[in-house]
Amino acid sequence: MSMFSTGILVLTSPLHILPLRIAPVLTSAAQVVERTLYVHLHPGLNLGTGGQVRPVYIPPVVDLCTLISRLYSNAADICGHLDVRVLLSNVRAQSTALSGGNSPFPTPQTLSHSPEVVLTDFPIQDSGQSSLVTQCLQKYAGHCYVCNPSLSSVLLYPRLKEVEEDDDRGGRDVQLKPLETFNDVVVGGTFDRLHGAHKTLLNISCLMANRRFVIGVCDQELLKNKVLKELIEPYSQRVEKLQEFLNDVKPSIKYEISPLSDPFGPSISDPELQCIVVSEETRKGGEAVNRRRVENELAELVLYEIQLLKDAHHADIEEEKISSSSLRTRLLGTLLKPPTPQPDLPLDPYVIGLTGGSGSGKSSIAHRLEGFGAVRIDCDQLGHEAYLPGTSAYHKIIQEFDSDILNEDKTINRRVLGGKVFGNKERLKALTDIVWPEIALLVKNRIKQAKEQGTRVCVVDAAVLLEAGWTHLVHEVWVATIPQEEAVKRIVQRDGVKEEDALRRLKSQWPNAKLIEHANVVLCTLWEPDVTQRQVSKAWNLLQQRIQKRPETTRSSL
Repeated sequence: MSMFSTGILVLTSPLHILPLRIAPVLTSAAQVVERTLYVHLHPGLNLGTGGQVRPVYIPPVVDLCTLISRLYSNAADICGHLDVRVLLSNVRAQSTALSGGNSPFPTPQTLSHSPEVVLTDFPIQDSGQSSLVTQCLQKYAGHCYVCNPSLSSVLLYPRLKEVEEDDDRGGRDVQLKPLETFNDVVVGGTFDRLHGAHKTLLNISCLMANRRFVIGVCDQELLKNKVLKELIEPYSQRVEKLQEFLNDVKPSIKYEISPLSDPFGPSISDPELQCIVVSEETRKGGEAVNRRRVENELAELVLYEIQLLKDAHHADIEEEKISSSSLRTRLLGTLLKPPTPQPDLPLDPYVIGLTGGSGSGKSSIAHRLEGFGAVRIDCDQLGHEAYLPGTSAYHKIIQEFDSDILNEDKTINRRVLGGKVFGNKERLKALTDIVWPEIALLVKNRIKQAKEQGTRVCVVDAAVLLEAGWTHLVHEVWVATIPQEEAVKRIVQRDGVKEEDALRRLKSQWPNAKLIEHANVVLCTLWEPDVTQRQVSKAWNLLQQRIQKRPETTRSSL
């Protein structure tokens, strides 16, 4: 069957049966759709009558919250590659629905991605009914949403496993408990790399909000202690993704998104707010909000708690719940952005530029790459060579800084030279302007030697790779990163210096965030050595795939 980028799944099974059917439905849908899957709920919809079927308002009930949570949880387990979004334009309390007209779709709703295929779980009685149901399904989808003109339709039921409908609540006569809704609802979070747990929180909040939904998005100070904080998406990008998702889910309510520089934001000062949606993990935060509201002489908010979604695929260093920190951890060793083309750089060997701050574990990563067959070019060692008597840099340094920097044997006393440039940016630049170009020439020579020896991959291990402007020497930039507090501990233990000296050294270097801005691949040595080894192994294997996938014209010139 053909694969479509975007699809819309119309679920027609009764609400009390749907949670049992979600897993096989999503499994089948994932064989048809490869990027975005919208989910439209219409329990009891009969597509087999041959008549014109119209969308109707569905009242918000408690079972819908359970269904939404189950759907996103199953999606994470079964089809994590899909961006699943549950649409709620046709879910509204009866009283509100009457005031807004009889149809939830006076005109078809425009989605951020136009559906190319519509799917359904509607059970057909025989194959002769398929054509009738298919036509009815397409008309129904077109009435609700703006779809691709060449919209296809797929009936999933023939490929679904039968689910016994022996529900102990009485089958079709099940009484569903209404869900309490509110005019104004508030939530807060980081919302980095929007995932199933975020979507559950947002969907249930939209379900409960009749008029306005306030979302506080963590920024600045609130991100300081996050795992791999440098990999958190920029605030503007997170907000943009939030807006797109919310406008798809329920465009009828007003959304207010604001940055959070403290844990409370508008939740403790907005008198119109009525409800805050929290998780098991953030319930205490919701209780703290209410204490502050009482202090501000405002009414307490209703706390509505949702369960955390379990992550069936979590690794040993990751959280058991679905979380952004786990997703960021999984980025380690992967290609974050395509390498910048280097037309003047020889294609053979393929050169990795590896950099990172003091204590980051950069050199240990370089040694691990050597274990996979790469040739390491140590720029610290080349730096020492650049200072040796008789080199071009040696004579230029003496000319610039005078002969009092020489030892008795005429070698350069690096400690005396360091004293002349320490704390003086101009003198330091004068030195690096002499030394860095010489080291770059030595790197080129080492790469040339590696090529002559038939080496396929070189690793340029250089702490100043980016500062020195050596990116033109490499095909990709890999960055080793570590939290500053951990780096300080390592430097103190390794070099026997005081904490303040270690911190001063780190502050003289590029910060992690600035290094990662230039990174194609990021690695982190925060955890046990075997975790680092798995990261490097993943990075190496993906690198081999990239090298193999280069165009034939590229490979033939190697």
